[in-house]
Amino acid sequence: MEPKSTERERKVIETLNAAARFCDQKIGWNRIGFFLSAAIIAIAGVALYRILRNIDVREVVEALVTTNPRHIALAALFVGAGYFTLTFYDLFALRTIGRTDVPYWVAAVAGFTSYSVGHNVGASVLTGGAVRYRVYSAWGLNAIDVAKICFVAGLTFWLGNATVLGLGIAYEPLAASAINRLPAWFNRGAAIAVLIVLTLYVIWVWRRPRVVGRSGWSVTLPGGPLTLLQIGIGIIDLACCALAMYMLVPDEPNIGFVTVAVIFVAATLLGFASHAPGGLGVFDAAMMVAFWQFDKEDLLAGLLLFRLLYYIVPFALSLLILGGRELVLAMRGTPPPPVATVPSIAPTEIATPTDAPAEKTEVR
Repeated sequence: MEPKSTERERKVIETLNAAARFCDQKIGWNRIGFFLSAAIIAIAGVALYRILRNIDVREVVEALVTTNPRHIALAALFVGAGYFTLTFYDLFALRTIGRTDVPYWVAAVAGFTSYSVGHNVGASVLTGGAVRYRVYSAWGLNAIDVAKICFVAGLTFWLGNATVLGLGIAYEPLAASAINRLPAWFNRGAAIAVLIVLTLYVIWVWRRPRVVGRSGWSVTLPGGPLTLLQIGIGIIDLACCALAMYMLVPDEPNIGFVTVAVIFVAATLLGFASHAPGGLGVFDAAMMVAFWQFDKEDLLAGLLLFRLLYYIVPFALSLLILGGRELVLAMRGTPPPPVATVPSIAPTEIATPTDAPAEKTEVR
């Protein structure tokens, strides 16, 4: 049975490679991303305009002032826990690429600042990669190493999101229906399909080492147990963020945490896909469309508080940290690292260790 399984696996890999090369060479990932972002922003803009055109600003201000301070404090605590978890994205990525010499505090600085800046400026792959390069270059990492870190951290992010949405929608499919307007049975079926794909992925990396990449770089994917750890890190991060949002939505009508978490994660992904700074407009439109049960002014107040806690405050802290670091380096006379182009982190090749050519990166 093993030869048949290996042959079937090879055919699947060849199909994935062909699809990746077609998108990369014939269409272009940048074009696909641009049109997808433009469509999301346009739809969100129309929806947000229709929702907010009759908003009462005075009621929003009143809702902000009357928000329970205990809820704000708990939300801030969960946001802090979420950003603390984000630092382990980078630490996990560093250990995955074999850089055990880089201490946790460096990973924490790079992770916190890169995500804070990326969340607010937009185009997080580029902006976050630039911040990471500035921090890690002092420890001898080059642009290829930073690309690998971005890839592994991104993989952690997507595995966590897929798991949370898969489990959440399978349990509460109507939460997804509030955003995509599709029937509950369809959403539940899609969620189960996502969980099956995740299970197959874990089995795939558990069997033997797998390598992914493209010309110029390659990464050995975490094995089965480490992939479960990777998924766990992503789940904890998203759970903390969802709990922060849960603390800030109106108390009435009472909506369960799972529903809030599913809607929050889906809205966050839409904002991420739009590449708008902080998902501005897109995240908010998705939340206000999905939570139609809440008073608009109260919900908008909660969203504004969440933006303050999750985006503005960490961004300001990141600028202080990065600015202070640059000042210290300047006082020491440390020259800035050479400007380097971080290569694309979209892998286009999957292969086995025995057939990996010298110029191409493969998955083994």
